[in-house]
Amino acid sequence: MAVQQLGKYELRRRIGEGATGTVHLAWDPFRRQAVAIKQLRRDVLRHPVHGRLNRRLLRNEASLAGRLVHPHIVQVHDAVIGDDEAYLVMDYVAGGTLADLVRPGALPALERLLEIVFKCSCALDFAFHQGVTHRDIKPANILLADAGGSDIRISDFGAALRSASDSTQIVGIGSPAYMSPQQVREMPVDHRSDIYSLGVVMFQLLTGRLPFESDNQYSLLYRIANETPPLPSELRRGIPPALDRIVRRATEKELERRYQSWTEFSHDLALAFRNRSIELDRSAIPEAQKFQSLRAMPFFRGFADAELWEVIGLAHWERVGPGTVVMKEGEPGDHFSFLVEGEARVRKRGKLLNFLSPGECFGEVALFSAGGAVRSASVETTTDSALASVDLRALERGSETCRMQFYKALLGVLATRLSMASAQIANF
Repeated sequence: MAVQQLGKYELRRRIGEGATGTVHLAWDPFRRQAVAIKQLRRDVLRHPVHGRLNRRLLRNEASLAGRLVHPHIVQVHDAVIGDDEAYLVMDYVAGGTLADLVRPGALPALERLLEIVFKCSCALDFAFHQGVTHRDIKPANILLADAGGSDIRISDFGAALRSASDSTQIVGIGSPAYMSPQQVREMPVDHRSDIYSLGVVMFQLLTGRLPFESDNQYSLLYRIANETPPLPSELRRGIPPALDRIVRRATEKELERRYQSWTEFSHDLALAFRNRSIELDRSAIPEAQKFQSLRAMPFFRGFADAELWEVIGLAHWERVGPGTVVMKEGEPGDHFSFLVEGEARVRKRGKLLNFLSPGECFGEVALFSAGGAVRSASVETTTDSALASVDLRALERGSETCRMQFYKALLGVLATRLSMASAQIANF
């Protein structure tokens, strides 16, 4: 059987189909990896109105390829857009979409739900800082890296605005059930419209229902523009009040009452995640909490969001009890660590040198010593603590940008400590 080709790509099988086209699983022989190809149907391309609109959507999405490089955004790698053929080549994300999780009986656990929505908020915050508003956030446009996990990729930026003053915006685009009141009223929109839409997605993941449902589109749009949605707990028992509050604020009709930034939204999600996870499992550190912890540390101030997600994957995270010796004087070491939570003390030859508080790093000399270094002091926790440790071999596998950020930050730490040591010597 002959292999089907689309340009240079080998088509493996059809993995999706919509009103305007088909999504194929394909093989890129040059990059040597699986990709997904979104291809417009020929009859759509030849339509005098729909053909022009859909080519424009593809061009809009392709034009953002270099700007939206983030671990939780689908990357576009190639585009062919002509009168007789039009397709986009992008990351293949294997776990399906959130549409599989918004049905009663398939709803995710609250911890997984919070982590999914948190990662969405981080990705959309990144897009916002690139001047991009998505405008079509819905479960079908949020892909799962694996069917049972919480790693997501946001897709389909075809309808996106590329700046607050974008004069080429495509009107009449979006999914009515997830539109903000401002979209329904055809008012100018910004990132707060995406916040509303993600709030609707969160409502649906919590309850298996949309906040507004109707037999016809006109009635649905009227309800979105004029009515107050129910709280999720009114439709499903056992939903914590904190999640009710987050959904209600995200879906406020008036812009001034809604979350004003993705930072506010993600902060409340991380707080809810932290409280929920402590109730269930003190040994686990949720990824949302990891991200917030790193973002709060002065050491990581110069790291972009994408680099912080890389650090989360590179580091070994653990909780330990009081009295745990995490580094021992005289022993070789090939990693350095950060105190995420709790307190630790530093001793040398049994003498107390210092106390460490959250955000401080230790053992960093190993990074600048070939093959690691002999520890010059011991570090012991004095309370329940959380640690993040980075192995030198793991850091070598990181991106060049991430490594350079580490070197820059660690040199800053060493310079500060040398300055403090010089000041102490001068006082003797």
